[in-house]
Amino acid sequence: MVYCLWRRKKKGQSQYEELRSTAPAVPACSPPVILVSQGFCNTPSEIPFTLPPRFMTQNQADLKEEEEKEEEEEEGFKLEVRRNILDHRGSLSVSRWYPVGSVLAGLYSVPPLNEVVAPPPGMATRLCFSVEYRHGSEQLMVSLLRLGNLPPRFHGNVTLVELRLLPDDRRPRQAKARGTGPDPEFNDCFVFQVSGVCVPQGTLSVCVLSVEQDGKRHAVGRVLFPLEGELGQAGRVLWRDLETEDDTQRSELGDVQISLSYSPSLQRLSVVVLRARGLQLITDAGVCVQVSLQIHTQVVKIKRSCVAKGVNPNFNHRMTFKLRSQHLDEACLRFELQRPNDIRSDPPALLGVLVLGPFMYARGQQLQHWMDMVNTPQETIKLWHRLGRAS
Repeated sequence: MVYCLWRRKKKGQSQYEELRSTAPAVPACSPPVILVSQGFCNTPSEIPFTLPPRFMTQNQADLKEEEEKEEEEEEGFKLEVRRNILDHRGSLSVSRWYPVGSVLAGLYSVPPLNEVVAPPPGMATRLCFSVEYRHGSEQLMVSLLRLGNLPPRFHGNVTLVELRLLPDDRRPRQAKARGTGPDPEFNDCFVFQVSGVCVPQGTLSVCVLSVEQDGKRHAVGRVLFPLEGELGQAGRVLWRDLETEDDTQRSELGDVQISLSYSPSLQRLSVVVLRARGLQLITDAGVCVQVSLQIHTQVVKIKRSCVAKGVNPNFNHRMTFKLRSQHLDEACLRFELQRPNDIRSDPPALLGVLVLGPFMYARGQQLQHWMDMVNTPQETIKLWHRLGRAS
């Protein structure tokens, strides 16, 4: 009887009583949590459960306000997390909007462009390039990349580079730097057509020139790159130190500095014998330089400089020769360093010989000097040359 009365009382209630769940509240943004009982054998009474939430009727305006509040709270939470992450620089990324790290601007400070910074002591100017030979097309590919550590006196000038494939290349390939400063860039590619038999015997000559605003040129240095044994690893980036004039021209007999210029309008070839150095002199007798203009096998004109004394004599003697433009590829200049004898009837002693001219007569630096004179009329080209023995 008591049990029946209790059931009736329950049936008389109009609504269910909501049971309070003992499970902890889980935020909506966190992953699902599975609750596991401590016991190994769970009875049905031990399994927690909750009833679905009751749906309350609200106005659309109230729902909209609640959604906006939730969005504002979520954005504020994200901003706060970002600030915390930024405090720990260098931490790894957790989400797509988390920063990976930060850059310290002080480590990458760059001096102003108008400020000239001297290079470190003892560090030479370097050339960055690459060489590759393609056997299928018999082409030598030379990629000129950049220069490094250019001397400060050349920072404001235009940098030019002349490439030759010695000993057979008659005309140079020129490249102009895309900017100024201590590290000018080129990013140019040159193609030399040469057979696979001749390429190991060749030498790549790269001459660096600095041109002022008035067109005056200064030789910065050059790189001589023998191709024999250097084409095994094709396409690798190479760094080579530039050899300056003092480093490139040293010989047993001595060196002589010559200046050349040609005027097409006047058909005049101007030669200036400037000075000599490192001469092997036994006595203190003076020396002179005899210059001969030769076309084919015929000597056209002979002139002689003044006599100067010392191991490093200074001449500064200027000579001019009449030479037509059509004879530039057929003529040459022969320089003979002589020591006059005390007896005028005896011939002078020959100390060294130098020949400047086109491909028919000269190679290497001597050929380059002549071709620079021809390609840049009205300009003075000054270089050091080694003295050779008379054949």
